[in-house]
Amino acid sequence: MVTLYDVAHRAGVSIATVSRVLHGQEPVRETTRARVRAAIEELGYVPDGAAQSLARSRKDVIGLVCVEHTGLKPNQYDIESMSLLFYDEVMRGVEARIRELSWSLLITFLREDEKSGETLPADGPVQSRLLTLSGKVDGLLIGEGVVPPSVVARLAKRVPVVVVAGDTAQRGVDVVAADNWSGAHALVEHLVAGHGRRRLFHVDGPASAPDAGIRRVAMRSVIEAHPGTVLTGAFCGRFTVHSGQEAAERLLADTRMVGRPLPDAIICANDQMAIGVVRTLTGRGIRIPEEVAVVGFDDIFPASLTDPPLTTVHQPMRRIGERGCDRLIERITNPSLRSRVELLSAELVLRSSCGCPSGTVTRHQVGRDLTNFETTER
Repeated sequence: MVTLYDVAHRAGVSIATVSRVLHGQEPVRETTRARVRAAIEELGYVPDGAAQSLARSRKDVIGLVCVEHTGLKPNQYDIESMSLLFYDEVMRGVEARIRELSWSLLITFLREDEKSGETLPADGPVQSRLLTLSGKVDGLLIGEGVVPPSVVARLAKRVPVVVVAGDTAQRGVDVVAADNWSGAHALVEHLVAGHGRRRLFHVDGPASAPDAGIRRVAMRSVIEAHPGTVLTGAFCGRFTVHSGQEAAERLLADTRMVGRPLPDAIICANDQMAIGVVRTLTGRGIRIPEEVAVVGFDDIFPASLTDPPLTTVHQPMRRIGERGCDRLIERITNPSLRSRVELLSAELVLRSSCGCPSGTVTRHQVGRDLTNFETTER
């Protein structure tokens, strides 16, 4: 089936421009309009009639449901309070797309369960809030995995839904995410095969975060592939600097208690926790990477400012927002599209916290863009 994205790719324009041409909206240059019409004719694209009629009553608003990871102490200063987080970049990608359409973005944050960090219950005020939100927008982008699949499925029956950085096993909705497995696998493989770090400690993410789960599986795959490599311990964090500091304190206390040496490397499920680990260890006089390597995931800007700079995996956060928004606009235009999962390639970013020479800054693409369609129609 030819999609809006196919037309945009053939015409060399954004899907927002194609949408404006289809709906007779301004402003579009006449030469651009002609190029889009030619692509439509060449590809045989047939706009969905129901979607065209719905377009006339559109709200020109899409919603973005973000996840607020809890765990900060009152009045605690953390990187989370700065405009450097995952959703800041995702929003920039979304805004870049809807700006061309003169649409608006309605944003809401959901807090994960403060005690357990688990998925919110499928009933209660959160579900009611999301159902109300769905009536105010043309479509929803839903982040990570804090919204239960049953609620996502219910929302998808009301409005077009795309899940960003969510569970790639989610059925019945579109998912756009980074190739977390390839990124995490390359990172741990570099530590083990490249630097001989065999005793590993893992600072995991919340149980509700699909990304953390995939990264954990990739790490275990490397461990199993290298005899003699072991996981000496793990700590369940909350994707915050503070929980990284807690993890480091717990690790130091445990190693003192049993008289064991530090692990060779500490693998953190995101950069904020890695920064917390680095702060605590260097504050105790432990040298990184000479005594223990530390790595993260995401490649947020502060990761390059730690001492030593953090080896990590670059997650294409802004591009996730762009592609998620592209797919949502496609689905708003044609609700009958088959659901798909789109994985975006990541980059291994080598700096010196893993054991590479001081001053190292190299990037290596890992994985590749991949789109998988469900075998049945929605």
